[in-house]
Amino acid sequence: MTLIIGKIAQQKQVNGRDFPLVILPPNAAVASEKSAFQEWMADHRAELHAKLIDHGALLFRGFPVTDAEGFEAMLDQTAYQNMPYVGGAAPRTQVTQSRIVTANESPATETIPFHHEMAQTPHPPGYIFFYCDIAPETGGATSILHSAEICSAFFDVDTDYAEKIEREGVRYIRVMPAVTDTQSPIGRSWQETFKVETRAQCEQVLLEHKMTWAWLDNDELRTESQTLPAIRFDNESQQKTFFNSILAVYTGWDDARNVANKAVVSCDGEVMDAQVMAKTVQRMAQLCVNFSWHSQDVLFLNNHTVLHARQPFTGQRRILASIAYK
Repeated sequence: MTLIIGKIAQQKQVNGRDFPLVILPPNAAVASEKSAFQEWMADHRAELHAKLIDHGALLFRGFPVTDAEGFEAMLDQTAYQNMPYVGGAAPRTQVTQSRIVTANESPATETIPFHHEMAQTPHPPGYIFFYCDIAPETGGATSILHSAEICSAFFDVDTDYAEKIEREGVRYIRVMPAVTDTQSPIGRSWQETFKVETRAQCEQVLLEHKMTWAWLDNDELRTESQTLPAIRFDNESQQKTFFNSILAVYTGWDDARNVANKAVVSCDGEVMDAQVMAKTVQRMAQLCVNFSWHSQDVLFLNNHTVLHARQPFTGQRRILASIAYK
């Protein structure tokens, strides 16, 4: 069965392809019956994955995904293997026992800057999925940005500096609280970040991630990542990507414990070039797609090739998320 493709006003074309690609139900049964929808998902898993690789983002609209359990059942029809949220900075709540968590729970007034999910860790996920349980009154877009586009723009902003970052890579520095701080967009405690209970367990995970660390007053933890690549080549799409969390950290990792513009450094310990960062943020705003969430929307993102962000909002907003291995 051929996929039914829709349109939304905010989408754009990237490399001649819809971004995001909008998928609609093929018939009334798939639009209304959960069993028919799940069967359809299972039958089309290979075709949908191929479209995700080609387009980078798939927006499912009009399907009978009515709650967290329905979202999980949808993902269970795919071949994507569930990945635990270990190493992420954002405050989250586990929603289902298996694969569903809340999206970043930072305050509605906060903008969450563009990033590849968990790019500040040595083993980021391959795919990330979002579900709109409650759409906000205004704002609250999960903005998306094709990584190859912003990578090219980054080199246009300052070729010499971009080549330095590509050549040397970057390191991320973060201080984590002992108890999750929900007023901070990066306030996840070290226990929740690494899914541990004791310092000894935490240190074992840090060793596995090749991170250095120091225990501070009030049981806070300062970590520094190994040097990680900031520019990567994606073999599936054959494109160079801006695969990092540089701008998310540089513009967003500010709270009572962290200073954003000192939280990401080059291999030799230099802070990022402020002018290059500012110009790259401007290009991100120009190139991104902001679409309005509808209740029951589901968004699949290829984390290898697409960055995402969150805009401020008013009213109640509940977006759920899940990640999968490469």
